[in-house]
Amino acid sequence: MPAVTEEARLPDLSVRGAASDARAAPRDQATGSESDDTFPKVLLRRAKGHASDPAVREKEFGIWQSYSWSEVAEEAELLACGLASLGLERGDRVALLGANRPQFYWATYAIQSVGAIPVPIYQDSIAEEAVHILDHSGASFVLAEDQEQIDKVLSVRDHLPRLSGLIFKDPRGLRSYAEPGLRSMEEVRALGIAKRAADPSFFARAVAEGSGGDVAIICYTSGTTGKPKGVVLTFDNLIATASTMAAFEGLTGSDSVLAYLPMAWIGDHFFSYAQSALVGFPVNCPESGATLMTDLREVGPTYFFAPPRIFESILTDVTIRMENAGWIKRRLFAFFMAVARSTGVRLLEGRPVSAGQRLLYGIGRLVVYAPLLNTLGLRRLRVAYTAGEALGPEIFDFYRSLGVNLKQVYGQTESSVYVCVHANDDVRSDTVGRPAPGVEVRFSEQGELLYRSPGVFKEYYRTEDATGDAKDEGGWVRSGDAGIVTDDGHIKIIDRAKDVGRLLSGSLFAPKYIENKLKFFPSIKEAVAFGDGRQNVCAFINIELEAVGNWAERRGISFTSYADLAGRMEVYDLVSGQIEEANRSLARELQLAGAQIHRFLILPKELDADDGELTRTRKVRRRVIAERYGALIEAMYGDDDSVDFETRATFEDGRVGIVRAHVPIRQARTFAPEPVR
Repeated sequence: MPAVTEEARLPDLSVRGAASDARAAPRDQATGSESDDTFPKVLLRRAKGHASDPAVREKEFGIWQSYSWSEVAEEAELLACGLASLGLERGDRVALLGANRPQFYWATYAIQSVGAIPVPIYQDSIAEEAVHILDHSGASFVLAEDQEQIDKVLSVRDHLPRLSGLIFKDPRGLRSYAEPGLRSMEEVRALGIAKRAADPSFFARAVAEGSGGDVAIICYTSGTTGKPKGVVLTFDNLIATASTMAAFEGLTGSDSVLAYLPMAWIGDHFFSYAQSALVGFPVNCPESGATLMTDLREVGPTYFFAPPRIFESILTDVTIRMENAGWIKRRLFAFFMAVARSTGVRLLEGRPVSAGQRLLYGIGRLVVYAPLLNTLGLRRLRVAYTAGEALGPEIFDFYRSLGVNLKQVYGQTESSVYVCVHANDDVRSDTVGRPAPGVEVRFSEQGELLYRSPGVFKEYYRTEDATGDAKDEGGWVRSGDAGIVTDDGHIKIIDRAKDVGRLLSGSLFAPKYIENKLKFFPSIKEAVAFGDGRQNVCAFINIELEAVGNWAERRGISFTSYADLAGRMEVYDLVSGQIEEANRSLARELQLAGAQIHRFLILPKELDADDGELTRTRKVRRRVIAERYGALIEAMYGDDDSVDFETRATFEDGRVGIVRAHVPIRQARTFAPEPVR
């Protein structure tokens, strides 16, 4: 743990006092009573006091099905009894492998009820990724969604000696399987009915044995720099943070969320499970990823989290549709969006606005803003979060100007989601806000952000050395991120601390910061910057196929594939102009003016998690890319204007092929540093 001096500590950033005391609700308002120290206990209280209120909805075959809190408690009890009949014991681990389905949320309650520990796994993980988590966690059971997920586990079962049972939700394609220990969730439910009949008080006794200090869940990290680590979170961690932040945002049972993010990600467990249980709002499970935007419009959530790529994708879709609209609609949209940019944010934040501006904005709301938000499914939003990567200020202001209360959140699995968050009256696009209620923040002498809070994780599962490296005896956690604090107490995250470097000139090099500037443009889906220990900065670019494809079609540019489009000189011209804009912006930032991009190329294949180039949360694996694309990197730092390229790629059907291309390398325009205004 790096030394943290008193001088490094941020003044007045610990909000455990005033901010948390003023905003946090009394415990009995959030969770019912002091005895509600586990989620199964909270569930039983909800089933008793709010029996008929909707708890979870699922869209299936185009129809929304609703389940009440009493029905959820019933299903959780039967599954808990059934799993106990199969031999599940307190402390055992159970892996969950599938999409957001009510049955998996019920199963989470059931597993926790008998003192076992849920271990969710990303549903799009390949077998090699899943086997590490299954083996490392020592899972004794796997609850899988369907045949695809069962096949994935069966292909590596020989490497899982502690796995005793596989349980599936969807029986399609599995009727002829004769694997030992394989059974349906309905069979487990039937076992539960029998056990409850034989021992009616089993479930209540099992739930009562649980306590706040027990392990609630093990969430594995995305493994950006190595093998994923299992983050052990207790009920106390999650309940303290979830109830405090629910009070901070004024959440009530009338709110609603869309559960579409991976269940293996701590954010879904926090928003769709922990806060739903504590506050009582319903969770809505979409039919599939393909119907997500339709389901979003039908649900109209009031509380919504999305990574930047979702907000960027929505805006890209709006942009494409408007570019294809008639000139009257385009002019009308452009006029009222100009009104929104000048007035909308001020209205949202309660700042003074003239009567004329208010009138124009009101007209714009009737003819543009409200219909647009309704089409996007965002009209009822009270609170919207984004996190993970920086969201471009233009995109951020676009949503806020329409009246969407979009805010930045900064956190980690190890912090039970929250470290920093914007308050409603103090939102800025270039920061992640101030420390969340109950969170203390300081910086080490090396500039790494450290934090301490009730949500801080217990340990990394079976990785004591890593726990000691990340958390000291005082409970301070190394975030791994480098940041700065502004004069008014906001936090800016610059990059991963280990990734911040220097050019040979001595200029600061923060690759993630540079990459985020590039990804602000709708045409750029992904970027990877290089420069540490080199004379200047170069970058790989992945284009956004839909946006650039639509742009090309409007200009009569034909193409046959992503690789074909990526190699077009017209596309290089488009991207070159956007890199030029990013360099202009960097020239205005004193510390980073020397880190402007000098040369770039557009990769003829998309960086892919299936190829190990990105994590499942779409974070760049820099070490993998440096090794796999070393020849391209060296070519950018040479004098050639093109390079031959060859690499393997995993296709959607699982086949592995070879991508070959002749890749142009383009010089980018750079600018002299500008004085700060």
